[in-house]
Amino acid sequence: MSGVDAGALALSVGATLGAALVVMLIAFAVGLRTGRHRGVDVAWGLAFGAMALTGYACSAGHGDPGRRLLATVLVLVWGLRLSAHIWWRSRGADEDPRYDRMLSRAPGSRDAYALRTVYLLQAAIAWFVSLPVQVAQQLPHPPGPLAWTGAGLWAVGLFFEAVGDAQLTRFKADPANRGTVMDRGLWRYTRHPNYFGDACVWWGLFLLAAGSPIGWATVLSPLVMTYLLVNGSGKPMLERQLSSTKPGWAEYVARTSGFVPLPPRRHRGA
Repeated sequence: MSGVDAGALALSVGATLGAALVVMLIAFAVGLRTGRHRGVDVAWGLAFGAMALTGYACSAGHGDPGRRLLATVLVLVWGLRLSAHIWWRSRGADEDPRYDRMLSRAPGSRDAYALRTVYLLQAAIAWFVSLPVQVAQQLPHPPGPLAWTGAGLWAVGLFFEAVGDAQLTRFKADPANRGTVMDRGLWRYTRHPNYFGDACVWWGLFLLAAGSPIGWATVLSPLVMTYLLVNGSGKPMLERQLSSTKPGWAEYVARTSGFVPLPPRRHRGA
């Protein structure tokens, strides 16, 4: 295992799962009190931050101090920024239409169904996606070129997420843009700069662990995250909603890349 202490890694894996569950159960309690379960999106980034801090504590005396700190700080910066952005964007809002549709089909108790299919499921997914971070924190050697490449890819991802979110927020704040499609800034080159950035972040964090065989064994984690963004609960669900609410959406889709940033396509008749 490239010098990784198997016992310490096993402790970290179990403890981080517990940390994710605690965050999501607190979010569930808040959802019960407010009657809205959209707060789970805020808890998503907080769960990753809690797992990073837990993994950092579990790796003390085992992993290289520099690599441990690097992995932990990168996750905290990403997770706290994401949670703060989602909280600010959704403050005072009604239930998210996605969760409203999902929970309207609940067989039995709506809240019990939300606990199973929203909170506990997201805790499990977050824990699985975070496995490369837990491994990186346990590696005994300092960061090398591969790890610093990963940090660079993380920075690219954070840029696309943060700048894309800021551009969309400013666009929505202008009443003149109501009912129109955001096709400016980074959104001119990809329909989902924030989702593309998210994928880059987690592939970058995977590279922090990829300097060892046990790290490469966690490659399914960024693959699962990318799949969810492109084909799961990310891009498809959002685009189904936008296609029915935004005039000009079909034209935007025709000229704009769906995920990876590319120059806009020209209309054939142009």
